[in-house]
Amino acid sequence: MSSQRRMMKLGAFLPAPGHHVAAWRHPDARPDGGLDFDFYRSLVRTAERGRFDMVFLSDGAGVRTKYRDADELSRQGRMVHFEPLTLLSALAVHTTHIGLTATASTSYNEPFTVARQFASLDHLSAGRSGWNVVTSATDAEARNFNLDHQLPHAARYRRAHEFMEVVTGLWDSWEDDAFLYDKEGGRFFDPAKLHVLGHKGEHFQVRGPLNVARPPQGHPVIVQAGSSPDGQDFAARWAEVVFTVQQTREGAQAYYRGLKKQVADHGRDPDQVKVLPGAFVVVGRTRAEAEDKYATLQDLVDPVVGLGMLSYQLGMVDISGYPLDGPLPELPATEGSTSKQQLLYEKARREGLTIRELYLSVAAGRGHRFLLGTPESIADELEDWFVNEAADGFNIMPDYHPGGLDAIVDLLVPELRRRGLTRTEYEGTTLRDHLGLPRPPFTTTTTAAL
Repeated sequence: MSSQRRMMKLGAFLPAPGHHVAAWRHPDARPDGGLDFDFYRSLVRTAERGRFDMVFLSDGAGVRTKYRDADELSRQGRMVHFEPLTLLSALAVHTTHIGLTATASTSYNEPFTVARQFASLDHLSAGRSGWNVVTSATDAEARNFNLDHQLPHAARYRRAHEFMEVVTGLWDSWEDDAFLYDKEGGRFFDPAKLHVLGHKGEHFQVRGPLNVARPPQGHPVIVQAGSSPDGQDFAARWAEVVFTVQQTREGAQAYYRGLKKQVADHGRDPDQVKVLPGAFVVVGRTRAEAEDKYATLQDLVDPVVGLGMLSYQLGMVDISGYPLDGPLPELPATEGSTSKQQLLYEKARREGLTIRELYLSVAAGRGHRFLLGTPESIADELEDWFVNEAADGFNIMPDYHPGGLDAIVDLLVPELRRRGLTRTEYEGTTLRDHLGLPRPPFTTTTTAAL
C-alpha cells in the first residue's frame, strides 16, 4: 500500500534573482544571474538535489513590466534573461532527472516551430521536457510582433486551441518505431509509419510532417497557468499540470474540484491532471529568522517599482494617479490576466489594504500564497492543502537566489520527506514518470498524402 501512496508534486519556479520584487537588491543575490549559465546550472542542480519534479521557467516576448520612462524601468530587476528553451537545452546535459519546463506563447509563435523545439528538448533531455502554454497578455509583447495591441482574450484562446491541435498532431508525425536505420536494406524509415498532418484551419495551415522523431515521452508534458473561465476550459482540454494562483484553502478547494470536473467533462481522467498552486516561501530555522529575511527584502522595495508591479498584476491598469495611501479604486475590464486582477481586487477589499499596502503584500509572490515560518509550520500548511484536495502539489517560489532555494532544499524538503509527502529518490527517468502521467499513445491525424 505504501508504494501507492499519493505523493506531493513539486515544481521549482526559478526566475534568476528570485520572486520577491526586490530580490535582485538583496546583499547575497546575484543581480546578473539571468545571464550567467553557471548560476542557473547551480540553481537547477540544487532543485534536483531536493528531488523536485521539475524546474519551471516563465517567459514573455518582451519587457512586460509597466513603466513610464527609462528611469523607472531602470529600477526593475528582471529585465534581461536567457530565452528559456535555449537555457534548458544547455541544462539538459548538466542534469539527469529533473524535469525541464519552459514557457512559449501561442500568440507569437508558429506551431511547427514550437513542436520542433520541444520535441528536440525532449530528445536532448531523454524525456524530461515540459511546455508551459501561454497566450501572452500584454500590449508590450504585441508591439514586438507587428501589432499595436494584443488580441482580445477570447480570440487568443481560440488561436491557442487550434495551436495545440497542430502541435500535438505534429508530435505524432512518426510512429514510435518508424525509423529502421536499415543499412543493408536501404530503408531509413518504414513508409507506412509516417503520417502527414495536412492541417487547414482558421489560424494555421500546416502540412508536416515534423522533422524530429516522436519525442521519448510521446508528447512533452503540457503545463498551463490560466485561471480565467477560458483558461480553465483550455486547461481541462489540454493541460497535464495546472499552475494556479490561490490565496485560501476554500478557494483552492473550489478551484480544484471545479477544474477536475471540467477535465472529466472533456472525457479525460482527472487524476492525470495535477493542480499545483504557486507558493511563495520564506523559511528559517525559527520564525524570527524567517521574519528577518522577509523584512530585509521588504525594506528594499522601491515605491516606483512596487506600483509598476501592481499595475502589471492588475492587467496593466494605470493606477498611478491615485494616492498610495488610499484605497484601490474600482477597476476597468482588462484584456490581460482577468483572474489575477479579480483575486487582487478581492484581497484589497477583504483586508482593507491601501494601494501601498497592497503592492507591499504582493511584492513577494505577486498574488500567490505566501508562507513564512519554520520548516514545520510551512509543511503543516502545505500538507493541509494537499490532503484536503486543494492541491496535488505546489510550484515553489523562493524569495531570492541562491539563498532562498538553498533554505527550501535544506530545511523544508527534509521535513516534507520526514512526513512521507515527497520522494527521497527519483523512481523514474522522465518527467512523466515523476508526475505519474501516462505516455500518450500514438494517434494518427493524417489528412494529407506525402
